[in-house]
Amino acid sequence: MRIAIAGFHVESASFLPSLMTYEEFDQGCLRGENIVTELTGTNTVIGGFIDICQREQFELVPLFYAYQGAVSGVTDETVENYVAELVQGLTQHQSHLDGVLLHLHGAAWAPGFNDVEKYFLDKVRALLPDTPVMVAFDYHANIDSDTLAGATAAFAYHESPHTDMGDTGRRAARCMAKLLTQQMQPRWVLEKPQVLTPSIFSCTALRPLADIIGQARALEQQSSYYLDISILAGFSYADSHNTGFSVLVVGEQPQAELAQIAKDLSAQIWQQRALIYQPEPVYSVKDGVAHALKVAQTSTKPIVLLEHADRMNDSTYVLAELLERQVPGAAVPLLWDPKAAALAAKAGEGSELELELGGHSSDQAGPRLKVKAKVLQAEPKQYRVSGSMLQGMPVNLGQTALLDVSGIHVSVVTFPFFGVDSDAFTVFGQNLYDYTFIVLRSKTHFRQYYQDIAEEIVVIDTPDHGPADLTALPYQRLVKDKVYPFKSA
Repeated sequence: MRIAIAGFHVESASFLPSLMTYEEFDQGCLRGENIVTELTGTNTVIGGFIDICQREQFELVPLFYAYQGAVSGVTDETVENYVAELVQGLTQHQSHLDGVLLHLHGAAWAPGFNDVEKYFLDKVRALLPDTPVMVAFDYHANIDSDTLAGATAAFAYHESPHTDMGDTGRRAARCMAKLLTQQMQPRWVLEKPQVLTPSIFSCTALRPLADIIGQARALEQQSSYYLDISILAGFSYADSHNTGFSVLVVGEQPQAELAQIAKDLSAQIWQQRALIYQPEPVYSVKDGVAHALKVAQTSTKPIVLLEHADRMNDSTYVLAELLERQVPGAAVPLLWDPKAAALAAKAGEGSELELELGGHSSDQAGPRLKVKAKVLQAEPKQYRVSGSMLQGMPVNLGQTALLDVSGIHVSVVTFPFFGVDSDAFTVFGQNLYDYTFIVLRSKTHFRQYYQDIAEEIVVIDTPDHGPADLTALPYQRLVKDKVYPFKSA
């Protein structure tokens, strides 16, 4: 059996004013055998594909894996170029391909496309009308039945933080193996509850969402048939006609039974919509920092200040407040600022200079801070993720600098990457326990590490492009009167 594998992954915050170009996106794209070399044994979807295919002794046909995390929308050219590359690769091998395994995020956004992932799948299906195509999606995918028209079956992460990326790849590849070796014919059904939630509250450990997801796992275990259930929260910061929750059920049962499972779980999401939308308090910048200072009076562990509305890792609202209050013992890891990193590197370690920091992705990212900084470190940084999410995946931060800004340690990087585990500190030789306050900009993924080690997580809302109040966003493609929180009943 010969199985093609490929991936195009980006979570697009479409309200950001800029678009990522093909040249920017393609940096770090893996192609051919480099995919197998770099991702075998990693906790990634592609790593999961490889794992099962090797166990089943399937021959791999690796094409490309273009991975970006949570960034802006992308240019139409970016989509067209990768689709063309996928079609070309599949055409080259189509006469002797037994299946295709794809990793697509599900929340890619480009101005000229109504549904980027549908475009990928429809092109593959047109070329290979009778070949099984299994797709692994992100938990934050915005999809509907039309998206999946070209897929034989589809799966999504069960967990957020996404600690089960490798498992999701294995689930998709196992379904492929059952189809090819046991003649199992999967069916799928998708339901839309018509509910949005801010990313910060899409964490699968937060109740009542956790209870509904727990029911899905119980149904799978109780079934005497093959059954796989994905509950997807969607990505509310990509403006699409299908933005929001989905319930995706794959199995060999009759279609009506799968549909009933999907409808029941979807109905529960609708019933619990208000609590799912905001299960925890949200603070303003000033109130959040003030609360953290109060907690710190008796704390023995770091306090996380979560600037969750940031979309590009360059927001400065919380940093500005910490500097205004002259708060000691704070760290701001992985601030995206290529210019500051380059200027610090040019000045050299031990030097002092004036810099502008952050706030450059858009006017809503906060003030561009003028600061005096001492350069503690300045060099390019690369590493492999040590945390449970994306474990083993290579990360290139490019030119970096570790700065002392009025007693606050700020690390600046050339290529954006969110701080979700201790790597954001250890890559600079730091110990995160040396800090009382840690400013993070992740949405849910930081919880897989910081939930257990932090004294408290203080969720801070800012006027950036990913606010907790979704009604403040200028949706154009989404039909707002059909979904919560715009539609309440």
